[in-house]
Amino acid sequence: MLVCAGSVSDGDAPGKEGDRRLVYRLLAPRTIRYRLVRILLVSVILVLVLLGLSVVGWYSDYSEAEETEKAVSLVLAVQSLTQELQRERDVTNGKPDGESRSTPSIESIESIGRQRKNTDRALAELNKAVAAGDIPGAGEVRGALDRLDAVISTRRNVDAGLADRSATFEWYTAGIAALNEVEPGMGQARDAELREGLRALSALGAAKEATAQERGLLAGVFAADRFRAGEYIRFTEIRAVKLAGLAAFRHDATLARRSQLDASLESQSAVQATAAENVAISSPVGPIAHPIDPVGWWAQMTSVVDQMWDVQRAVGEDLRQRARDLRTDAAGGLTVLFVLAVFAVGLQVALVAGCLRSIVRPLAALVAQAHEVAARRLPAAAAAWHAPGAQRPTPPQPVRAPARAATEIASAARAVDRVQSTAFDLVGEQALVRRNTTESLAEFGRRNQDLVCRQLGLISEFERDEPDPAVLAKLFELDHLATRMRRNTESQLVLAGQPSPLCGAQPLAITDVIRAGISGVTDYRRVALRQIDEVHVTGPVVGALAHLLAELIDNALSLCPPHLDVEIYGASNGVRYALTVIDHGAGMPPEQLATANARLRGEQDITVAPTQSIEHHVAGRLAHRLGVQVELTQTPVSGITAQLLLPQTMLADPPPPRPQNDHTQQTGQSRGPATQTSIPAGTNPTTGTNPTTGTNPTTGTATPPDPHEHLAAGPAITQIPRNNPVKRTHKRHTGDSRPAPARPAPNSRTMNNRSPDETHPTPHKARTTHHNNTTNNNTTNKDESQ
Repeated sequence: MLVCAGSVSDGDAPGKEGDRRLVYRLLAPRTIRYRLVRILLVSVILVLVLLGLSVVGWYSDYSEAEETEKAVSLVLAVQSLTQELQRERDVTNGKPDGESRSTPSIESIESIGRQRKNTDRALAELNKAVAAGDIPGAGEVRGALDRLDAVISTRRNVDAGLADRSATFEWYTAGIAALNEVEPGMGQARDAELREGLRALSALGAAKEATAQERGLLAGVFAADRFRAGEYIRFTEIRAVKLAGLAAFRHDATLARRSQLDASLESQSAVQATAAENVAISSPVGPIAHPIDPVGWWAQMTSVVDQMWDVQRAVGEDLRQRARDLRTDAAGGLTVLFVLAVFAVGLQVALVAGCLRSIVRPLAALVAQAHEVAARRLPAAAAAWHAPGAQRPTPPQPVRAPARAATEIASAARAVDRVQSTAFDLVGEQALVRRNTTESLAEFGRRNQDLVCRQLGLISEFERDEPDPAVLAKLFELDHLATRMRRNTESQLVLAGQPSPLCGAQPLAITDVIRAGISGVTDYRRVALRQIDEVHVTGPVVGALAHLLAELIDNALSLCPPHLDVEIYGASNGVRYALTVIDHGAGMPPEQLATANARLRGEQDITVAPTQSIEHHVAGRLAHRLGVQVELTQTPVSGITAQLLLPQTMLADPPPPRPQNDHTQQTGQSRGPATQTSIPAGTNPTTGTNPTTGTNPTTGTATPPDPHEHLAAGPAITQIPRNNPVKRTHKRHTGDSRPAPARPAPNSRTMNNRSPDETHPTPHKARTTHHNNTTNNNTTNKDESQ
């Protein structure tokens, strides 16, 4: 055998020291030789353990077969006692010709005495079988025998003529039924054939008891030539039990026993008894259709009952033989198992020795090359493929089999080399597909962005030139849809890894950035600004931050019920600025919430579920570019809270104020401070009119309803100032905005016909700047690509 370098010979340390080293090597081996020896020892121990378990199983089968054989003997003893009790019941209740038991004949007395001796003999044999040992079902049999303790007193009453005939019949019948209900060995028999045989034996016993009851009942009916009250119903019940028992027996019995029973039921006595039974069936009321000799009926049914008893004994003998066969098979299985265990141990020893000679050193060399492929070659090739502008790199060197390696080791080396080549090709194909897909996605995104920006420009021109308020309202809605289309296009570019377009260099108020984000969501009327601390955001990151807010707000709107608002808060702690977006929906399960936060942190690839949570991936990439920390948490009452922590680098000082006349020339309106007037929820901030009642809360006069008032429906939109800056009190914004007094707008445009861009002049300006920069960036990208 081969011994690896560094191993120590067993004879180097004599005595106890050598034994301790051997045990240590087996418990914590450092060489393959001792590892294989340990495997051999573990295998031998496992084989011995399995052998022991198998021996236990086979011995259990052996014991079970033996117990089943005893249980079958007990069942036959029970059925023998049942047979004798049935005969004693019949002779005790009098002859079938209607002889009175008060004056029995000498022949009847002798017949009763002989039958009682047979019953006592069968009872003694059953008591002996129950007391012989621990037999399955012996306890149930003892319980059934307790119901036969009153046999002596009943017999004395019968002999003295004091016992009622029906009461005596019911007493015997109850005792026989108790014995038939006992099924010894049924719970212990795991063999299917044994279980079926035991069920067949029990079913035939029930059918035989019903036949015996039918014999006694119809004997009295034929003697009286009619059914007395209740006897016909009793007859049909007994017959139904008999037929059910015969059907159950045919279902579980073997073919040979079914044939034996069929032969018994087709005998001359059985045929005659069936004919008499049919006569009784056809005569439920009045005299019997054809007179039947009760003595002949009794003899015929007694023959049938005896033949059924013969079938029962044959079934019992079959069960005994089956139990003996199972016991023999268990003993043979134990022997075969022992031989196989010895053979398996010898085979394992031979295999371990062969492994020591043929695979130790070659396998070690091959493992080293495989580790090199996994740790160095393939990662280096993947990095070379994914490098920007990289061409096809040089393939890694092939994996070669060690010298004088076995055929299997050489095959394994070739397989590892094929795996390396296939992995290299797959990495190249994936890199090429990813690169082409990303470039195509980015190119289509830039084209769509350019078209949408042109569309927004045209819509803005139409808005300025359109005098019709109805058409202008539709143009505002179209303007909003185009803005959402531009956001989707920008999301496509973000996913494609393209940089966000740069906005103006001037800082912008955080409130205007939030409104720019609101203008790009679907249901902007349901977004409410609550308390906002006044800060300014640096110009280059305004577009990306507005896009990030739009993704989070849109996600909150999708989770919030239609009748509830999405609330936005902003607060500064001196180091960072925190923006909070709160919805009041049903929330998310903890697992989905953890997955969403993982996407926002960029820990999950978009290829996992791109169509179900694309807004999380877009928001995560934008947050990574901006250095913004985004996290979703459960709202204390209900819903989800999205919190954004803006770094200090994104915040800037406010820009210097513009000259008054410059601003007037641009907007045509004064931007002076607003008059602080409270506006109730649901009131138009321009006209001061409640859309529900149509009255002015200040003057109390009725105002005609605006035909385009439905465009501003929703509780949240009335809480966001449209034409005037948010009231600033100690650098805080709250939900109770104080707009300027109402003043007429050109072309009779009211607050309710305006889009988010017109009602938010600053976001519209940011959008225009964003459009110009995007167009320039697209032109630059096209020039570079050309």
